[in-house]
Amino acid sequence: MLLYLLLGTSFGFILSRSGAADYDYIQGMFLLEEFQLYGIIATAVALTAPGLWLVKRAGRTWRGPVRIDPRPFNPGNVAGGLLFGVGWSIAGMCPGPIFVNVGEGKIYALAALAGALVGAGAFGTLYHRVQRIFGLPPLAAPPLAAPSLAVRTGKG
Repeated sequence: MLLYLLLGTSFGFILSRSGAADYDYIQGMFLLEEFQLYGIIATAVALTAPGLWLVKRAGRTWRGPVRIDPRPFNPGNVAGGLLFGVGWSIAGMCPGPIFVNVGEGKIYALAALAGALVGAGAFGTLYHRVQRIFGLPPLAAPPLAAPSLAVRTGKG
């Protein structure tokens, strides 16, 4: 538990210091006026991709076996990505930086946090109705046991 607390605190500190939790930087990124966050995102991809490739190739980590299955294309991901991007642009923060901004004492972040929680709750409540209308796949039940490193695919 201490490891997770240290990693989360470090991640939040890096988000704060890099400007990834700063409203003005995020607005500048979406307006194509600030390019610092594009560099941060590219650095994250450049550092993470080789690690994921190694984990997938080895099929395990120091904690045990890992299976990373390719996921099929789902058109709902496009709509969800667009909705996420619009919310990110308007609020000036995505889920990780919401907590960074709350930790920095920015009161407006509480509204973003409330909106994220209400949106997640509405999604969970309304998904089964939308699922029937549009023929969407069922949601996978969350695991009740301790989290594992296995990546779920949603396949039976």
